[in-house]
Parts: sequence; C-alpha cells; structure tokens
Amino acid sequence: MADKTKALRHIAFIMDGNGRWAKKRLMPREYGHKVGAETFKNIVKYCRTLDIEAVTVYAFSTENWKRPEREVNAIMALFSDYLDVAIKDMMKENVRIVFLGDKSVFPNNLRKKMEQTEDESKNNKYILNVGINYGGRDEIVNAVNLCIKEGMTKITEDDITERLYTKASPMPDLIVRTGGEYRISNFLMWQSAYSELYFTDVLWPDFSSEDVDRAIEVFNSRNRRYGGV
Repeated sequence: MADKTKALRHIAFIMDGNGRWAKKRLMPREYGHKVGAETFKNIVKYCRTLDIEAVTVYAFSTENWKRPEREVNAIMALFSDYLDVAIKDMMKENVRIVFLGDKSVFPNNLRKKMEQTEDESKNNKYILNVGINYGGRDEIVNAVNLCIKEGMTKITEDDITERLYTKASPMPDLIVRTGGEYRISNFLMWQSAYSELYFTDVLWPDFSSEDVDRAIEVFNSRNRRYGGV
C-alpha cells in the first residue's frame, strides 16, 4: 500500500485505453468500457482506503459525443447501471458524488438519477467527482457566465474558482493519465495549474492499486514549489 503523504488530498484520473485494450483482445470497444467501469470502481475504493479526500475521474468528455453511436450508447448504459447501485455503495463508503459537466443534455430519467445521487450523498465526507459531458474550457466559460449573471463587472480568480463544478474539492495535487498518451485533453484546465502530472503506458482496464501506489511514490518524490525557488 502507498505511503500517502498529507500533501496528497486530491487525485484525478484520465481513464484512457479502454478501446485499445479491447482491440488487443479482438473484442468490441464496448467490452473495454465494461471492464474499465469495474476498474474505476476498484480504484475509487482503493483511494478511499488511502484516506484521500477527493478523487476525480474523466468518464466522458464533451468531445466524446463524436464517437460511434453504438459506443456512446454502451457508455451511457454503463453509466445508468452504475447510478442504480452507486448511492448504496457511496453511503456505505461515506463518499459524496459530484457530477462535473452540463447535465441538461441527458434524458430526464438519467438526469434525475444524477441529481438524486448528488443530493442523497451531499453530506458524506469523501468526494468523488465524475466528469460526464465535461470539458475544462466549458467549465471555465460556465463559471464566468455565472459571474456575469450575478451582475459582476470585475471578476477575480477566486470568483471563478468558487463557481467551478469542483468547488467542493481542493485543487488536484496529482493527475494520472493511463494509456500512454501525454496530454490532459481539456481536463481540469483551471484546476491543474500546479498539479503534478503522471503518465503511464498501462491501459485503464489493467490499472491496479499497485499502479496507484507507483504514481503516489512518484508524487512523493517531487518537490512542489508553486512558482517559488
């Protein structure tokens, strides 16, 4: 198990590689997402055992709607199934679920499930942020528009921070991207200004608690100066 320092309060994951993992096994991409969903549950539970205050996952971006309809439908079905059992699990684990992104695009039944899950878990200690129809630039635009709607004529950094989808969480200390890509793909653009970034070739369905430990070990070895010396 990782030796988690108190400095690590918030870890975020770009869960990349489901489709490639399935392709390697001559299976449809949808199968990779199904296995990846189980990995997501396991990793979130493991982070909870490490007493990490907040976990954020990039589940579905605003750009992911461009994927084949069959794949998008499979992801949405997995998401709906997850919501059916999430609240029971989250209450047991003392986890609050927050959905990052614009909920208005989802069907009424799915949106109501999301809202119910957020409401029933809102007093729990730990936070799980799920980016679904989420984009970092869109989040910043949304925060600025909220400021304008409230009549502000001069906007500060704090004004924006307080209106982000992640306003209930500390800024992410560590962002982990699986799958061998070296970019953040419009994820937590505002929040990641001083985050440590960790990239691994491990595809998301194969990502394990040992891989989390490895990422945390690297995090602990770094000297975070926040622009200082």
